Amino acid sequence: MNKTLRLILVWTLISLPLQGGTYFFLNNQVQKVMAPTVASEPITLLLKATIPSSSLTNVQISYAKDYLAYMENGTFKVFNLTKGKIVFEKKSPSENDQSYGVLSYQWLPDRNTLLYFYAKKNPDPITYVTVYPPKATPQTPVEPTPVEPKTEDPNQKIVVEVPKVVPKEVPVAPRVEKRYGNPQITELYTLELPNSDEDIAPDDRFNQTIDNFPAGGTIETCVVSTSTNLMYLTVKNELTELLMEIDVMKNVRTLSKSGETIDNMAASDRYGTLYLDSKVGSTHEVIALDGTKRQIISKNINDRILGIRDGNVYIGEVENNQLVKIKTTTDLATLSSNPSLKTEWEGTIPFDNNVRTLIGAKGQMIVYDHQTAFIVTAGQLAEVKLHGDENYVSVDGAELIQLTKNGTSTLAELQPLKS
Repeated sequence: MNKTLRLILVWTLISLPLQGGTYFFLNNQVQKVMAPTVASEPITLLLKATIPSSSLTNVQISYAKDYLAYMENGTFKVFNLTKGKIVFEKKSPSENDQSYGVLSYQWLPDRNTLLYFYAKKNPDPITYVTVYPPKATPQTPVEPTPVEPKTEDPNQKIVVEVPKVVPKEVPVAPRVEKRYGNPQITELYTLELPNSDEDIAPDDRFNQTIDNFPAGGTIETCVVSTSTNLMYLTVKNELTELLMEIDVMKNVRTLSKSGETIDNMAASDRYGTLYLDSKVGSTHEVIALDGTKRQIISKNINDRILGIRDGNVYIGEVENNQLVKIKTTTDLATLSSNPSLKTEWEGTIPFDNNVRTLIGAKGQMIVYDHQTAFIVTAGQLAEVKLHGDENYVSVDGAELIQLTKNGTSTLAELQPLKS
């Protein structure tokens, strides 16, 4: 008996570490699927590829730097830089109306996944509905009720109460009503791409239809908070400008104020808070928006939101088309109005409507156009000359994409961006 107990105890002690190791391995695998981790160092490549087009616009590179998304004459395309071929394209449903087709697209920052909006004409913008009137309620006849005499006088007449006559309802014929819907159908898709060395077709998945998207609207800005699965976009047409939020449950709501103009915005990578440049009339403010709750970050008319990275909100002070100061405040879960702003850098950088800004993975501020990149790192400014016909920087600030036109094609050259 003692020998059997000792044997069971020994095997129990041996199996416990094995079970723990197995559970640890499985847990790590599940975590990798549910919440992909971002590499501590950005991915950089040295690569050249020839793209069969000379009219690329809105060029965006994927997280792993191996796919390039762009528009070409109204057609949305994704190019595999490793294999040197187009792996996905989606044409506009109309050759004449530029408001249809792919409106906007955005790579997710931690995987080869791309979100895009697609608009097409609603084939049934007007519908006819038959409206039936309420059914007439049949009236039940009421018998007269005799009233007993109040005395014993045999000559007293019996009074009979006569019920009121209720007229019967006259049935009304059904009528046909015209209903007006949105003349445009706007859809959100997710494009999942495999590893660039695999011969697997991309997975193009329909997500949802956005019913309240204004017809003819263009998406000015689109930002995504992957930690909270919130997407924000500013949509503008001839009549109005809207700030829309889409959550993971596919709920869509409008967050902008009446008459509000939004110049730029950035979403918190931790809490999903939206920071934006808000202008209503002559009032310009930097606002933090958490749901419908608003907090004023800065009332300085010259302040602009530049971006968010690793818990820091970057605000630039712009005077006469020059960035003269970079300030930061902490990205907090609970916000309060008028937080303290810390000055990180002072100087002058050209800052007009042609420049693009981003915060690199190492906290460097990058302001660039197609000729020059200005990089502020730890308070020090460096100027980098760019040599392509068109130049783009990846969202992590690590990779430079130089595009040079060559006849009917474009040479794309990728290299690390160094200050």
